[in-house]
Amino acid sequence: MNYVNKAREVIDIELAGLQRLRESLDGGFSKAVDLILEGLRKRGKILVTGVGKNAPIGQKIAATLTSTGCPAVFLHPSDAMHGDLGLMAPNDVVLALSYSGASEELQNLILVIKRQKVPIIAITGEPDSALGRDADVVINVAVEREAGAFNLAPTTSTTVTLVVGDALAMVLLEARGFKREDYAKLHPGGAIGRTLLLRVADIMRTGERLAKVRSDQRVRDAVLAMTSARAGAVAVVDANDIVLGIFTDGDLRRHLNDGPPLADMTVEQVMTAQPITVRQNDLAVDVLAIYEKQNIDDLVVVDERGRLAGMVDIQDLPKFKIF
Repeated sequence: MNYVNKAREVIDIELAGLQRLRESLDGGFSKAVDLILEGLRKRGKILVTGVGKNAPIGQKIAATLTSTGCPAVFLHPSDAMHGDLGLMAPNDVVLALSYSGASEELQNLILVIKRQKVPIIAITGEPDSALGRDADVVINVAVEREAGAFNLAPTTSTTVTLVVGDALAMVLLEARGFKREDYAKLHPGGAIGRTLLLRVADIMRTGERLAKVRSDQRVRDAVLAMTSARAGAVAVVDANDIVLGIFTDGDLRRHLNDGPPLADMTVEQVMTAQPITVRQNDLAVDVLAIYEKQNIDDLVVVDERGRLAGMVDIQDLPKFKIF
């Protein structure tokens, strides 16, 4: 057996399942989104349930929904029938996962939920199953085959179910106007949260760590300012601290072979005029995006009048755990 080719066959089968899902999505998906939005507006939450391989899939879907601002809890059918049903409230919405739609454990729970008139969204490969008939909305995740020799082990079907969960979470995120700042508030302990919560004012260099010179000063003065601040760049300003340009150690190397003695040239002759700037209230994540797009190492921070407020040096970012 060629293991790599076999793995590719498995991936191809699952890709075909995802393509079929993409083409078959219909009004049921839209109704599911509307049903969840209505419940969330009434301060309800999403109860995700499923058994077997759908249990970990359901846990992941619930985690993704919660992390993107939609309160969700995974409720195992067995636990629900032994007290955990107390988690359910009138404005909640149930997201039930079962490819066959015939799981006895899940069906027993669904009957109880229906009696309490909590809306049910079924994600199933059998819309005409007991689950499909009992649900208020059905999202069809039928696949042609599982990715295995015997077409038995849940593979393609669980992948498709997981992707539907991701699609629901992302559509709900945009429908609710969920912003990057909202995401950061829910992830304060991670690198993503730190990057989204920190502002430029939190990470910029000021005071003695900020190198600056006037445009009529000499290159030697710029080098001394950078050395004193232990910086890789110096901001070039006028008498009122209005930013005119930036001079970096890269500029220094590029001009080493210029005609006149470089040290005696004015900074204005060798600086980069009208540099890329950011504001103090900009997010750290925006700084990262600029670094990646522009391939630069230093950013000048200005106020609303264009006056120098600070400098962001890429070498400082690791200590803030921003990557």
